Amino acid sequence: MKDTIKKNVSFIAANWHSDIVDEALAGFMAAVGDTFAVKVIRVPGAFEIPLAAKRAIAGGADAVIGCAFVVDGGIYRHDFVAATVVDALMRVQLDADVPVFSVVLTPHNYQETAAHDAFFKAHFVKKGAEVAEALQAVVAA
Repeated sequence: MKDTIKKNVSFIAANWHSDIVDEALAGFMAAVGDTFAVKVIRVPGAFEIPLAAKRAIAGGADAVIGCAFVVDGGIYRHDFVAATVVDALMRVQLDADVPVFSVVLTPHNYQETAAHDAFFKAHFVKKGAEVAEALQAVVAA
């Protein structure tokens, strides 16, 4: 049997709302199993993800996934934060010619209630599995 070297994947997870973000990681890991060598990188918030992605690629990552749950905190527009992070992730991807995937999501309406927490946790599990599928499709191409 031929030995294969696993691709190195960095999963960068923001610590804000980590209880929800970690559900995407769980969905991702369940979907990929041991197909990839996955390194989990924790960052304080969404803004730190693009720099961590750039550094992960410089350190040998074959692909990167950025994950955050960006909510309206009442200070500035959360859609601006999410768009800025996703734009920066695209720049990292194009500059490095290494696949970078985004699970940086911003809800239309989120309140810290049991119902919203349950909904978004389930949603993030699904998004984690979806990014695993996208990763596998791109790496296989």
